[in-house]
Amino acid sequence: MRLVRWSNLLFLAALVWLMEKWVAVPILNQAAFGEQLPWYILLLLIAATVCIAAGGYVINDYFDVKIDRINRPDEVVVTRTVSKPAAMRLSLILSGVGIVFGIAVAAYLRSMTIGILFVLIPGLLWFYSSSYKRLFMIGNVIIALLAGLTPMLVALANVAQLQLLYASILPYTTLVRDLYMWLGGFALFAFLLTWIREIIKDMQDQMGDRELECHSMPVVWGDKWTKVFVTGLIVLTLAVIGHLWYHVLPFPIGWTSLSTRYVFLGVVTPMLGVLWLLWAAKIPSDYKTCQQLVKFTMLLGMLYSICIVRGL
Repeated sequence: MRLVRWSNLLFLAALVWLMEKWVAVPILNQAAFGEQLPWYILLLLIAATVCIAAGGYVINDYFDVKIDRINRPDEVVVTRTVSKPAAMRLSLILSGVGIVFGIAVAAYLRSMTIGILFVLIPGLLWFYSSSYKRLFMIGNVIIALLAGLTPMLVALANVAQLQLLYASILPYTTLVRDLYMWLGGFALFAFLLTWIREIIKDMQDQMGDRELECHSMPVVWGDKWTKVFVTGLIVLTLAVIGHLWYHVLPFPIGWTSLSTRYVFLGVVTPMLGVLWLLWAAKIPSDYKTCQQLVKFTMLLGMLYSICIVRGL
């Protein structure tokens, strides 16, 4: 369970469910279309996403044994609890099952896009673990893009089903645009927060990265300029949130609005806390606390979807 990061998988499954039930379905109901994805297709979509992510975690640990022995020796699983050949087999099995489930979803929805994504993503995770993560910034951006892709899979699945059933009337509605806009907003938030977290994680792990000549941002730029870059990403994230909150969200923006209070207390305030912890961080445990707060903020940001359901 530690090898496949069970808590991350639980978060990922909850994210797909939240995006479907608390974002996509309310938008569909408002447009009088009703829920589109059958429960078993949603379950297959969640299972495919979780299995591929689990396979990615295993193969990442497979390639990172030497680095992990330096950065977190007490948490090494591969070569201690699980042999390297067993880890490789487990990764292939999990990824294979995820691909089969993903292709099943794509076949039901007749969506070549979804099918291609579920074939490409495991390969991308393999190359990320074996080489891309050791390159400057590329690995961070890949993981951030994959995180942002998760809400978009829900949008793609719903739009594919709508096109199957209502192709003739969809051009006369704003439904497709609304699905992509709302789920795209959550995807952008997931992308930015994951990018921030990945860079902070590299700062936490830079001892092992330096030893094995990885070209992560902290290794290439040093702590100071990496913190400056992350600060820029945090400011960008807050600017995007402010723009969406003030110009796009259809809810009242006064302090009496639950939406306003949630955005400020549940997202903006923790992000400012991340900024403070980042500049105060000096040792790996400090960076670990910082990136855990980023992860918690991402969870709070995704739970903002409850405001969409209640129209608050």
